[in-house]
Amino acid sequence: MSGLKWIGATLGWSFGGPIGAIIGLALGSLGDAFSSGKSGSLLGGGASQQTRGGQQRRPSNHRTQRQRRSETTSGDFEVSLLVLATVVIKADGIQDQRELDFVRKQFVSMYGKDRANKAFDLFKRVSQQTVPLRQVCMQIRQMMDHSSRLQLMHFLFGIAKADGMVTEDEERQIFTIAGYLGVSSSDYSSIKAMFYNSSENAYKILEITKSATNSEVKKAYRKMAKKYHPDKVEHLGEEHKKGAEEKFKEVQKAYEQLQKERKF
Repeated sequence: MSGLKWIGATLGWSFGGPIGAIIGLALGSLGDAFSSGKSGSLLGGGASQQTRGGQQRRPSNHRTQRQRRSETTSGDFEVSLLVLATVVIKADGIQDQRELDFVRKQFVSMYGKDRANKAFDLFKRVSQQTVPLRQVCMQIRQMMDHSSRLQLMHFLFGIAKADGMVTEDEERQIFTIAGYLGVSSSDYSSIKAMFYNSSENAYKILEITKSATNSEVKKAYRKMAKKYHPDKVEHLGEEHKKGAEEKFKEVQKAYEQLQKERKF
């Protein structure tokens, strides 16, 4: 497939707005990838969007935020991830090869080699642009459900840690993204703790303090296991559900660590 045919069929809300403009510019001439008026939608400012059947529609003020977010597709998540990943990789002024290799590896793991190659090619084109971060994040925040946004955060920390450490610049950039995405400080700290070695990480992952009772630890584990359960992102497809399993395992490890330390 040429152009964006490999992903176009699964794109929903990200056809329009700042993300659509970024992807459109990265592709240059969209050609046969978006015939029958689709290229105009992708390059547009969000005045219209594509339905899954290919027809254009205008956003309605009567549609609730929850209804809009339910339309997030695997393609929407993928292009959002592509754009934000380029921002994090450039945060410290260096595009480290290990970080680029991590992105490619993750794409291969999620999408298979052929689709991953196309995604990575698009990623490199997007990385040559200056991304309007706040506008991009606001589009994602408005249209993407909470669990999927947490999955984006986990992926971004994985990129930053790929070279062995998360620099201050990278952490600051991810923190900024989290704020724009509407991710709470507790959720941010929980995901961040999954990528650091600290005696307090288990507590941070479960979003509790050392003063928590054993009963509160158990309650926190049940809450976090529910929040990070892979089924929360099953609407994005198996490729992203597998990625969510990493967060879920970190919650389990944190709980098992505290069980061992506290002997309960």
